Amino acid sequence: MRRRTYWKSACGSLLGAALSLVAFCLSGCKDDEDVGGAAFDPNRPVVITDFTPKEASYGNDLVLYGDNFGNDPSKVKVTIGGKNARVIGVKGKSLYCVVPQSATKKTVQVDILGDNGESIASATAESEFTYVKKWLVSTFIGTHYEVSSDFVEKDGPFNDCGGFNNIFWFSWDPKSNFDKLYFTMDGKNIRVIDFAHENADGTKGYVSTMTTRFSRVTAMTWTAPTDAAHDQDMIYSYNHANDNLEANYLYTRSSDFKDEVLLGRAARGVNGNMVHPVNGEFYYSRYRAGDVWRYDFETNTQELAFTLPYSGVATYMVPHPTGNYAYLLQQETYYIARTDYDWAKQCFTTPYTICGQPRDWGYVDGVGTRAKLNRPIQGVFVKNPDYAGQEDEYDFYFCDKNNHCVRILTPSGRITTFAGRGNNSTSGYNDGDLRSQALFSEPRALAYDEKRNCFYVGDGLNKVIRKIAQEVTDDEVQAAEEESSETGDTTEQGEESEQTEE
Repeated sequence: MRRRTYWKSACGSLLGAALSLVAFCLSGCKDDEDVGGAAFDPNRPVVITDFTPKEASYGNDLVLYGDNFGNDPSKVKVTIGGKNARVIGVKGKSLYCVVPQSATKKTVQVDILGDNGESIASATAESEFTYVKKWLVSTFIGTHYEVSSDFVEKDGPFNDCGGFNNIFWFSWDPKSNFDKLYFTMDGKNIRVIDFAHENADGTKGYVSTMTTRFSRVTAMTWTAPTDAAHDQDMIYSYNHANDNLEANYLYTRSSDFKDEVLLGRAARGVNGNMVHPVNGEFYYSRYRAGDVWRYDFETNTQELAFTLPYSGVATYMVPHPTGNYAYLLQQETYYIARTDYDWAKQCFTTPYTICGQPRDWGYVDGVGTRAKLNRPIQGVFVKNPDYAGQEDEYDFYFCDKNNHCVRILTPSGRITTFAGRGNNSTSGYNDGDLRSQALFSEPRALAYDEKRNCFYVGDGLNKVIRKIAQEVTDDEVQAAEEESSETGDTTEQGEESEQTEE
């Protein structure tokens, strides 16, 4: 995903829009004869001499310059890229409008309308317009219930699977090619999103339930692909408050994740867990004790890896794909720490703060400890093409739960906000533009889909799963439908198009 490209485009569009507005305001005053805008003259041609910006996204402002546009917005029709644009204002020689969604046809046209809505004069710009697709937030699956008592949780196809209570942690089945996404519910159930499941009505996608024997399952992970003794088996932890009770279990793939293998001895309050992606040892964090333990599959033994600065803190762990380090998201102390991997000793080392200020919550984008977080939970590493050839090619996206947003941590330690408004007073439920429209309410779980190039967000209090993806244009929808009709199948691209447009 080209995150830097996105932000560069977004900032450029915002700057262009601001300059356009200034230009529009000034253009009405630069000629005394055009103050307030001259009325349309049917004896003179309509002319478009220029427009700015030349490339923009859905919802951006666009200003047209020319002559004889008139001064009545209700009598002016603007078509951008084959789509009708909303006209905000017109002043004879300048016109201000908003770029419509999926405006991909390159042309910019102005029509002056008669009393019956017919075109009585028109002009087309010589320059071509370039439509830039946006990343948008949509509701992927789940019903958002306005009345809490109406809430229903059930198995079913994507369009009829109820809501999701206490979404906690996403985890892809590593052998599913991004077709099976598991998520824990901070309870006894684990839900499974099966993208490839074929329903009776010809659609694809089904949500089912896997019930465990435990009252509270938190994080889950999988054995490493390099571990020859295991077949990327499932591991999840039982979060309990008994010092004499075991917590970590492996479930074999060969038994369809039914046969259980105990990992290590008793452990209380296990919140987070992870497997080293290369060497394969298993790690888990303990809430009350404030430490992280290492389990060795070959010897069936466990040892203390390191002690955390604070006890009574839920620590969630995400290893870097290379295995060189891992991030520890400290929920109740509002910061993210980094633990580096000692390849000689094959163990993670004592962590240190990478961003946020321990025990000082807030909402501030910035570098290192100048940034402020408010209960970070799950995150995911995503390769950034702009970093190709650098020592670290990954950005880290994570849910900042009580700031109601998804944020980005770069390898240099800079925090920016990716989606949502940010800060604890801007929660809600709304789809649309990443920053100006989208609202979340305590998002906790986050997954990146490399196959479909999008993110899934477990939106806690809204009890649905949101999707962050690049918009799909009408042209792409049509192409997918034509491909589907030719093959006789409902293609994944077609399904993605429909879901994104929702």
